[in-house]
Amino acid sequence: MMRIGLFLLTNLAIILVASVTLNLLGVGNYLQANGQLDLNSLLAFCAVFGMAGSFVSLLMSKWMARRSTGTQIIETPRNADEQWLLSTVKELADKAGIGMPEVGIFPSPVSNAFATGWNRNSALVAVSAGLLQRFNRDEVKAVLAHEIGHVANGDMITLTLIQGVVNTFVMFFARIIGHTVDKVVFKTERGVGIGFYITTFIAEMVLGILASMIVMWFSRWREYRADAAGATLANRQGMIAALQRLQAEQGLPNDMPGEMTAFGIREGKSKLGELFMSHPPLEKRIAALMARQ
Repeated sequence: MMRIGLFLLTNLAIILVASVTLNLLGVGNYLQANGQLDLNSLLAFCAVFGMAGSFVSLLMSKWMARRSTGTQIIETPRNADEQWLLSTVKELADKAGIGMPEVGIFPSPVSNAFATGWNRNSALVAVSAGLLQRFNRDEVKAVLAHEIGHVANGDMITLTLIQGVVNTFVMFFARIIGHTVDKVVFKTERGVGIGFYITTFIAEMVLGILASMIVMWFSRWREYRADAAGATLANRQGMIAALQRLQAEQGLPNDMPGEMTAFGIREGKSKLGELFMSHPPLEKRIAALMARQ
């Protein structure tokens, strides 16, 4: 129920932001009186809606992450482990040159961690209870350094920009395809017919799947960079040991909410192959670290 509510709130916010922006830009109907597409208006329309969804999600990312994972922020440490977590994140953040993130723990038995937030000085870093129970402190520190690496590298904002651009062009070309099919195949003479809407819908689905490979490629690349940051900010052997421990737990399902999977240190097995995975295989990540000098 909570996830449905978050979904509805997010989409309502997107619609409101996009509608106001479109009015300010003076972009109304992208169809001309003769039924042809006004490409400039169409591109502006797609850019507003394509980028709006990504940026609204980014701005709400910490709020959504806390509620979807049940993360409890450590305000005042209640025990030695929480005190160690805060002091370790502070040490790593200072070393990386970013502001102190919020630090939290989420109640999952599966070893995982994530970082999110709309900028590098206003982030959230959280680890699962399962990770804290099974990883030693060197390994936990390496995982925290990996997540701090994501923040310091600006991965959240970069991923948002890439997703927004991808959304824009998927919407743009889907409508051009839909309009062409409607005019050429369905012979609609005035305005647009049902062929436009059906073809646009199908084209958005197909192009969206193909375009997601671009987003997933970037997501995999940023994991290698975050692993390298973890090795630098903490130590390489600790980062390798943490990934090896994750590898040993590969049989465990990833219970991270779907919208948070790309921000975790691990993900579940992909059903569509490596091209659609947000994380490289752990053996490749370990090999890349071992090859570093």
